[in-house]
Amino acid sequence: MSKHLSGNSRDKRSLFRARAVAGFLLIGAGFGLLIGRYQYLQIWRHDELALRSESNRVKVRAIPPARGLIYDRNGILLAENVTAFRLEVIPEQVNDMTSTLSAISSVVPIDDDEIDLFRRRLSQNRHFDSVPLKMHLTEDEVARFAVNRWRFPGVDVVPYLSRRYPHGPLLAHVIGYVSRIDVDDLKRIDADIYKGTSHIGRDGLERSYEDVLHGKPGYELVEMNADGRVLRILERHEPIPGENLYLSIDMAMQKAAMDAFEGRPGSAVVIDPRNGQVMTMVSVPSFDPNLFVMGISRTDYATYLEDERKPLLNRALKGAYPPGSTIKPFLALGGLEMGIRRPEDTVLSTGEFCIPGQRRCYRDDKKGGDGLVDMVKAIRLSTNTYFYKLALDMNIDRMTEWMGALGFGRKTGIDLLGEAEGILPSREWKALHGRHAWFSGDTVIAGIGQGYWNVTTLQLAHVTATFAARGVPYAPRLVMAAASFKEPPRLLPSPPKGPTLIRNPSHWDVVNLGMEAVIEEGTAKGLFDGFPHVVAGKSGTAERFSRRTNDYDRNKDNAYLAARHRAWFIGYAPAEAPRVVAAAMLEAGAWGAQDAGPIVRRILEAWLEIK
Repeated sequence: MSKHLSGNSRDKRSLFRARAVAGFLLIGAGFGLLIGRYQYLQIWRHDELALRSESNRVKVRAIPPARGLIYDRNGILLAENVTAFRLEVIPEQVNDMTSTLSAISSVVPIDDDEIDLFRRRLSQNRHFDSVPLKMHLTEDEVARFAVNRWRFPGVDVVPYLSRRYPHGPLLAHVIGYVSRIDVDDLKRIDADIYKGTSHIGRDGLERSYEDVLHGKPGYELVEMNADGRVLRILERHEPIPGENLYLSIDMAMQKAAMDAFEGRPGSAVVIDPRNGQVMTMVSVPSFDPNLFVMGISRTDYATYLEDERKPLLNRALKGAYPPGSTIKPFLALGGLEMGIRRPEDTVLSTGEFCIPGQRRCYRDDKKGGDGLVDMVKAIRLSTNTYFYKLALDMNIDRMTEWMGALGFGRKTGIDLLGEAEGILPSREWKALHGRHAWFSGDTVIAGIGQGYWNVTTLQLAHVTATFAARGVPYAPRLVMAAASFKEPPRLLPSPPKGPTLIRNPSHWDVVNLGMEAVIEEGTAKGLFDGFPHVVAGKSGTAERFSRRTNDYDRNKDNAYLAARHRAWFIGYAPAEAPRVVAAAMLEAGAWGAQDAGPIVRRILEAWLEIK
């Protein structure tokens, strides 16, 4: 019995020792693995893991640059930056984006368009980059989100600089506007340069000078906690602001021109012929560029699109129309330069002009004609017969070559994108766009600015400025100077595009005399009475559609005429040494001198005041 008990005791002790040894071995192995893992992480991978830990704690945050400001020639601020607030999301810190967006919408209203744009940008951005969700928060929205901030890790209110245009529609077609960067923009822009930037130049100078205005981003290293909140800024590298632009635009003249239209659709351009600086560029009607900065609503945009007057169209830059009689002085100059005409050569104006061998005749604007006219008188009275014959004698090929050299049918080279070329009549143009060959009747009609003609107001102002500068062409320029941060403005060069186009100065004198006579005793007689300088000019009344009767337009009332005419007027002063050139166009005007002429008068009066 005792032996049996003693054997059981020994067996139990052996089993206990075996289990104890096994347990100690397992514990030792566990400690060995732990020590090995500790050594692997803390020694062998120390540098790598330390860097990853630091990356989780320290983030690089982009600092967008301040956009350059825009001023007029006298230092009046035209485009500025104002402080605003927006909601931004860091995707990697949001666990459930759909539920987060839904919860945020209950605190700060977010419409479907904003959510759609946000989701499109999510697919384009890196998961650790902030993505704007809602722009331009109100004070109430900022306050409400601040109270609920703890509910939304990875979402925060961020201050930024928003664009504002103090003068609204007055300069919308010149300056343009900025708007939010969209998915298409992300495909073409440099992501590094636009880090942290939410807007880009969309139209006008904002678009043309985007690279100059934008600047270069900076960055800062920030320490963050587990919730993604900034604890402190460890390092900061300041951004480089965009350059400020100083325009040749004069606000007093710009406003005078806009007011002179009295809301009637049209455009006006004023150029200094001595250097090509554009002092005024007006397109009526206009629009409010501030609506586009934050993203224009569908209702507002539809209103602009459905407006029959087309306020979004820059008529000065892109609207092309037949120039009518405004081209006559330049055609006369070509006749002199080519030796086809002498100043004293005369043409008998009887009221109509018939091409030899053809039954069809072309009428003068005045029944019975103007009698015997030389070049100066033909310009003064705008005698169609004189220019019908001149065009026919010149032929379309030489006319196209000469008028093209002056600047018709091509872009002026202004520092704005989207300029229209217009149409310069030619055999080639008709062959490309028509079904018939060029006829002599086409040449006759082209001689008075009708038929296959289209010019922009800018183009006509540029050609007139080239003539006023005695044939020396300058590319029109809107930006006169630029200035980097904390540096004085530097003038941008504006050299002539080439030597004078007029070989004989006396030819200029003859045409200039005719344009002076237009003001003194011609089609614009009395328009500049009391003006202290001698003004030279030319009116133009272009048909919007052909006559359906044999009645003369002078027998019709102004309402009828305005419905079928474009009204033009060009002028420069002082005539003997021009310093300002103006061109104005009304889409619906009875007569050039009567309707467009007063617009040019008011512009030149504003020029006198600032001079």
